[in-house]
Amino acid sequence: MTVLLGAIAGFTIYLGLPIARLKQSARTWQAFLNAVATGILVFLFWDIITKATEPIESALITAQQGNVTVFIILLSLFAGGFGIGLLSLAYFESLFLRRTAKGGRLHEINQVQLALLIAVGIGLHNFSEGLAIGQASRTGAISLATILIIGFGLHNATEGFGIAAPLTSGNRPSWAFLGLVGLIAGGPTFLGTILGYSVQSESVFVLFLAMAAGSIFYVVAELLNVGRRFQLRELAMWGIFLGFLAGYGTDLILTWAGA
Repeated sequence: MTVLLGAIAGFTIYLGLPIARLKQSARTWQAFLNAVATGILVFLFWDIITKATEPIESALITAQQGNVTVFIILLSLFAGGFGIGLLSLAYFESLFLRRTAKGGRLHEINQVQLALLIAVGIGLHNFSEGLAIGQASRTGAISLATILIIGFGLHNATEGFGIAAPLTSGNRPSWAFLGLVGLIAGGPTFLGTILGYSVQSESVFVLFLAMAAGSIFYVVAELLNVGRRFQLRELAMWGIFLGFLAGYGTDLILTWAGA
């Protein structure tokens, strides 16, 4: 049952991906979709940081009573994970995605590469969601785990849209490519569910949340750079606002479920 729940939760990332197959739309629509994706990822960044710091703050309270070991470990994992998520994408992009042009300048990252980077960041985030499902199932709370699937399904649909939105401004991606980015973003949910059922580790939870935060922060910076090229600031702010609300709204369902 746990494995099945993890598989379903991971598969729901595909619900938001088909929008990438839309015919190339007007420039204003492309700018709006890019901004909505940015808003979704801004919410994810805030949500991840909030969840990652909760156990650290709890450990800080314990540290005030003399036991500082857990606090130091969690804080180190958070700082290291954030650095890994942020810097690894920066170096990966400069070494493998961007190509040096004549005059020593680097080519801009394209929509396909940006979608891959977004999928990696969301995949790290979804791994931690899988941990939550596995831990709930291990404690016997199958009904809670089932409710989490519904919440994660709606949540992942918005994340899938975040991956697909940048692709609407380029050539129509193949179904095979959408299958690949869906696997990168959703597959970790399945793996996290299995690990969460087998091992309950606060340290692993904090580490992967921190890595997700670092990678998503990097991707948000890239999306903002893309958005500036459209020079439609008011429309972009509306898109970011609506994207943030979409992410927050689906997360409320998880909070209602007790996640």
